[in-house]
Amino acid sequence: MTRFLVNAIPARLMPFADVASAEMPLSRIIRLSLFQVTVGMAMVLLTGTLNRVMIVELGMAASLVAVMVAAPVLFAPLRMLIGHRSDHNRSYIGWRRTPYIWFGTLSQFGGFAILPFALLILAEGVQPPWVGQSAAALAFLLIGAGLHTVQTAGLALASDLATDETRPRIVALFYIMLLVGMLLAALVFGWALKEFSPIRLIEVIQGAAVVTIVINIIAMWQQEPRDPERTKPSRPRPAFRTTLAALIANKQASRFMAAVAVGTCAFSMQDVLLEPYGGELLSLSVSATTLLTAVLATGTLIGIWFAARRLSAGRGTMRSAAIGLIVGMAGFVAIICADPLQWTVLFCAGVGAVGFGGGLFAVGTLTAAMQETDSSAAGLVLGAWGAVQAVAAGVGVALGGMMRDGVGALAEGGYLGPVLTSQTIGYSAVYHFEIVLLLVTLALCAPLSRAAPNARMRLGLTHFPG
Repeated sequence: MTRFLVNAIPARLMPFADVASAEMPLSRIIRLSLFQVTVGMAMVLLTGTLNRVMIVELGMAASLVAVMVAAPVLFAPLRMLIGHRSDHNRSYIGWRRTPYIWFGTLSQFGGFAILPFALLILAEGVQPPWVGQSAAALAFLLIGAGLHTVQTAGLALASDLATDETRPRIVALFYIMLLVGMLLAALVFGWALKEFSPIRLIEVIQGAAVVTIVINIIAMWQQEPRDPERTKPSRPRPAFRTTLAALIANKQASRFMAAVAVGTCAFSMQDVLLEPYGGELLSLSVSATTLLTAVLATGTLIGIWFAARRLSAGRGTMRSAAIGLIVGMAGFVAIICADPLQWTVLFCAGVGAVGFGGGLFAVGTLTAAMQETDSSAAGLVLGAWGAVQAVAAGVGVALGGMMRDGVGALAEGGYLGPVLTSQTIGYSAVYHFEIVLLLVTLALCAPLSRAAPNARMRLGLTHFPG
């Protein structure tokens, strides 16, 4: 079916038609990329729908929900180890990546299986409250561990199957598929939860578990060729500490990763707050706030399209990322102004601008990082990249929720003066702080954009165009 659909579309209308090769046809690439759809679906469910329900409908503190949503970040640093182990996996069967994709899928399914019962306990107010909260945190952690494992091993497998010429474009295609999965999941969840009830939410979660298993099996079916010689148990495996030290030895790479970390944190602090902001301050329904994720994903896709046009014209990757930072700041300004004006259209426009800026920043930095990837260490490289982004995103999510609760409590208690007493102050403080972080990221990116053209990084960076 996938091959028929691909062949039915003219190549000139397919922006990633040039990623295919004789060994890796486009239909196979698209089928492999389906695991990114399940990862995007899980991200929408965790950071979008569930955080709004737990904060607004179940009355949980935003800081507690933010910590739960950020719980998967505890597993994120292990992405480097997962990637390294998959690079040098020992198996009589001859697979390196497939076992990690499969067990990551099982972890996602287990988290989705636990989550409905945890939400039932929370909704019924079973005492003591930590029982339901602990079960929900465990479910979030399992889902996060699974998606990190699947994504690291899946991207490494794609890098293995690609040629040196097509590898960067395939990685870009997989990033697009992640966003497509987020967009589709947001639309489906918004439609399914239009008439909200706890039972309907549980049905949606159970459906997500089944879809995850089915799609991931389709994605990895007969993708990785067996090579028992490469995975034989007697084959030596280099020490993880040695390979990691070699990866981070370059100072230019460290500065680049710092920019990625700060920028990702800045764009991520609002993830747990956008839907509660719309629900509490703009009186939007559950269905309407869930669709905000679709607006954010749409803006990101447009940002990626804009980045592709700039990069194909030979524009600098870091300068493209800088444009994304500036657009993101404008988006946060629009979100801040939406509440006093009570203008939902301005709020949605701000959300779209944040998505556009985040997409442009991500593609600019990702293109720079993935210009050259050694396939023998693709798992480690992609694991390190994913770990930095995931940790920064998790810290941003947790920090955003805590800052919202902390500043909001100070405002409502009158500690910030007689003027700053509205519940809006907590949200506004977060968005202002994000603007500051984006300015810091701009400062970090400036030396990188002026780097010598031949500067080389062990993370896969060939150069930073000046």
